[in-house]
Amino acid sequence: MKNRFLSNILLTFIWVAITGDFQFANYVFGFVLSFVIMYLVTRGKESAKYFKIIPKLIAFVFFFFYELIKANLQVAFDVITPKFYMKPGIVSVPLDAETNLEITLLANLITLTPGTLSLDVSHDKKVLYIHAMYISDKEEFIKSIKNGFEKRLLEILR
Repeated sequence: MKNRFLSNILLTFIWVAITGDFQFANYVFGFVLSFVIMYLVTRGKESAKYFKIIPKLIAFVFFFFYELIKANLQVAFDVITPKFYMKPGIVSVPLDAETNLEITLLANLITLTPGTLSLDVSHDKKVLYIHAMYISDKEEFIKSIKNGFEKRLLEILR
């Protein structure tokens, strides 16, 4: 899979060099074009994983930015209004993530989102402790982490 990604990047840079247009949009177009060409040329089972992960990765980036903007607006609204809307608390979220990489990425993505902070991981690596500024329903918060960040992250990494 790493070789497929490097080939995709190389073809992207070749496209940009041939066109002579060094704008970001041309890099994106070159990446998509080389992705489609590689898909059409190598339709074997060996390369199937790469062609499934890249669209999921792109969707995850958009999902993360959506969550990031939503959390920023919620915190900004709470800061500029005189009423106190926060319901802070610490929640223990059971993990499906198993490897150190999966747990670390999940914890960092949660911490990057305003209003949430990953505090600790249990010794057996089965529970992640999260401080959140807005917890109206503990079970709903756990569900949003499990079905949002964790599920999508594990789809990419596994």
